[in-house]
Amino acid sequence: MATLVLITSSSLYLYISYSQNYEIKQELELHAKKLLKERYKLPKKLKLQKKILKNASNIQASIEYAPYINYESRYYRIIKKGKRFFMQGFFPYNFRSQKYLILTKDITRQIQFKNKLYRAVIIVNILSLIIIIIYAFIISKMLLRPIKYVSFKLAKMNEHKLSKIDLKTLPYEFIPLGESINNLIKRIENFLYYKKELFIGAAHELKTPLAVMKTKTQVALLKKNKTIESLEEALKQSVQSINNLNNTIKSILAFGRAEGAQFEEAKEIDLIAFIQEMLEEFEILALKEEKYIIKRLKPKKLILQIQPSLFRQILQNFLQNALRFTPKNNIICVSSFLCEEHLVIRIKDSGPGLPQNFDLFAPFKKSQNSKGIGLGLFLAKIAADSIGASISLKNKKKQNGAVATIILPIKKYKIASFGKKRK
Repeated sequence: MATLVLITSSSLYLYISYSQNYEIKQELELHAKKLLKERYKLPKKLKLQKKILKNASNIQASIEYAPYINYESRYYRIIKKGKRFFMQGFFPYNFRSQKYLILTKDITRQIQFKNKLYRAVIIVNILSLIIIIIYAFIISKMLLRPIKYVSFKLAKMNEHKLSKIDLKTLPYEFIPLGESINNLIKRIENFLYYKKELFIGAAHELKTPLAVMKTKTQVALLKKNKTIESLEEALKQSVQSINNLNNTIKSILAFGRAEGAQFEEAKEIDLIAFIQEMLEEFEILALKEEKYIIKRLKPKKLILQIQPSLFRQILQNFLQNALRFTPKNNIICVSSFLCEEHLVIRIKDSGPGLPQNFDLFAPFKKSQNSKGIGLGLFLAKIAADSIGASISLKNKKKQNGAVATIILPIKKYKIASFGKKRK
């Protein structure tokens, strides 16, 4: 800012100074042309017009010998006599005798004006610099206050004490930063909560088959009359328990891969076309089980930036559950539509519905009819949080079946060909 003021004021001073000198030179050159129009009559002209030039234009004219000029076409210089300043213009008159027509103009007033202008420029620059420093100091204090507040809040946080930033105390410009930090805090809270639930659930899931294996093995060893059949039965139950352990470990590894997918780079894709491709894959599976998928997708095209693997994980989990619980010769309806600045995707099945008062998104939580270990919806929830989407599962109101909903914000994304919005 200070540099800009300095450059502007200096440029203005140089422009005014150059313009004054240029105008004076043009004036001297104009008079010289008139006088030198008829060179042989120049001495007589000077006698007649010397007083006129002096009185009218404050210019003194004379013919003098000036060998130091090297006989240039024209030459100008500024000289000082006492407290007064003069500009002299040398115009060739006689090449052989090296005589010049010299026009001298008093430019004291112009020099005084330039000196005053120079002092004014210096004063303006100093005042501007002081104002800029004061302004920068005030602005920096205003900007540092919310930054210090945010830093203080973040410094006090730990995994046991997470508190959101009060957006009302922040300036308008810092609200997006505050919202981003609050979203991050929420994600950390969810991560810590589900991480704790995951560890507890994993320990429980791993402990149960191990306990079964241990008990069956001990019972088999304590029997006095051990038969091959009893030992085979004990081994079969141990193998089954090992298979259960393997399934649990696979699910935990899937959780690790899902955590890594959060760092996938967002890509620009046509989300509607992406959903269509996934539904085509599931339509083949549905037909094998004598079930049918109905598609009602709007808009026809929606271009946005998203992490495809995470979105696939959410939609795939909901479609798998809908296909698993829907009876034969029944339908699964998949629809999408725009609602204000969100894309809403719904998957409706015809199954028995969901248990009441049951957190299906918690790790290792599953309904009685489920054959999995209860990590699928948990991973879908983590993926949804990572891409800023919200997901929910509810029972239908008037008939059997469940409704899975994905609400994806599209405000921050590049959108093309919306079609008609559904309100």
